[in-house]
Parts: sequence; structure tokens; C-alpha cells
Amino acid sequence: MSKKIKMISVFFSILILIYLSITAFLFFSQRNLLYHPSENNYSGDQLIVKIDKVKIITEDNLELLAWYHEKDIINFKTILYLHGNAGSLENRIHKINHFKDININFLLLAWRGFSGNKGRPTEQGLYKDARAAINWLKKKGIKDQNIIIYGESLGTGIATEIAQNKNYAGVILESPFTSMIEAGSSKYPIFPIKLLLKDKYESNKKIKNVKSPILIMHGEEDRIVPFNMGKKLYDLANEPKYSYFPKYDDHMMEFNKDMIYSINQFIKSLN
Repeated sequence: MSKKIKMISVFFSILILIYLSITAFLFFSQRNLLYHPSENNYSGDQLIVKIDKVKIITEDNLELLAWYHEKDIINFKTILYLHGNAGSLENRIHKINHFKDININFLLLAWRGFSGNKGRPTEQGLYKDARAAINWLKKKGIKDQNIIIYGESLGTGIATEIAQNKNYAGVILESPFTSMIEAGSSKYPIFPIKLLLKDKYESNKKIKNVKSPILIMHGEEDRIVPFNMGKKLYDLANEPKYSYFPKYDDHMMEFNKDMIYSINQFIKSLN
């Protein structure tokens, strides 16, 4: 074997070793890459809606923190708000403050491993958390027909899962992805993401099973979850369906008067 061929062989061997090392890192670190409970984007917003801090017990006996706001459970719908993959409940204060202008009750749930909750987040674990929140609302006498499932980013994957084949009042998806497989593949295109992923969140396969009215909101300038994913879910969704696709919004959508108007109009359409 010539020296040149040996050098080429060594070069490709090193490339393969690097590739395999990165692949192994992605596999063993994937949940640390996906879930960021300690990330803090809290900008100091003060709550201007009254909330009660409540505890929700999951089927695997975890105690979860949630914030509950009750305005009128007889005459108004109740939003179950399922947040994204990063930060605490405080990071959503700027959003839920806007609910004061809407005739709505809400329950804002913190996932296992988030906001001081015990446990480690996984796809199946977060499904259990969301179902426990639904059960908590039902024990308060709130029926499925009066519950709106609201998912934010990662939370859209959980919202789509639990909304399947149910008779909820409505579903709202903010900055949704089609599946974690497609989202991961867009960021790491040379790696076998489908084979590596433990938590797949395949909303694109489940959206057809959502029979409730649905509002999908996605900024066209989203640099984390490509806008075409939200548009694809909208195209796959059943009627009645509604959209809010602002041209210049990024992944963290701006809760401005246009967005609040779209949410409010959607909720009014459910009555």
C-alpha cells in the first residue's frame, strides 16, 4: 500500500471515528439537548391575573406544580396551557397576563423536572403529566367540551397526543413542529435521527385524529421550528381549522393585539 493510500485510509478512519463519536453523543445526550428546565428567559414581568398555585398528582405519583386562574367555569371555557421545552412557569407570565382580556379560565402546568418538580422529562412522562392535568380539571367539574388544549412549541406535541379522538372544545397550537424526527433531521441532517430518537412526538401522524376545532399559530420567520412545519400541520388538520401566520414573528411569537384577537375570535367561535 502506498504512503498516499495509507494517509487517505487514516483520514477516512478518523472521519468515521469522529462521526461515530458525535452519533454516540447525540444518542446518550439527546434528552439534555431536548429539555432545558433550568433555562431562564424570565424578563421580570409581574402577574396581573390572579392565580392559585395547585398540585397535580400523576398516575406515577409525581406531584406537579400548576397555576390555576378561575374566572367563571360555568360560562367560560378553560385553557389547559402546555408549555415548551425550556424554562419555568414564570417565563410565561407575559403570555397569561393577556388572558385577562379574554373570558377564559386557565391551568398552566409545569412538566416533571421543571419549575422545581421532581422527575425527568420524557415523551411518555409528559403525556402522563398532561392527562393528570385533564383529570384535575374534570374533578373540578369541567367537562371535555369546555376545555381548550393549548400547546406551545414542544407542548404542541403533547397537545396533539392528548387531543386525539376526544371531544374537547378546541385545540390551539403555537409554533408547532410536525415531528421531533423531522425537526431533529433539519438540524442534524447527516445523522440517523429517526433511529437515534427516543422521544419522537409525531404530531404529523396524529393530527388527523384531532376532531376538535383547531387554531394553528406560527411565525413565518421562525428560526427554531421552520414555518413550513406549522403550515404542514394546518394543511393536514381537519375542519374547522383556523390559522394565524404573522409574517415577521420568530419562534417566540409576539403576544400583540393581533394575536390576542385571533385567540379571542377562535374562543368565541366555540360557543
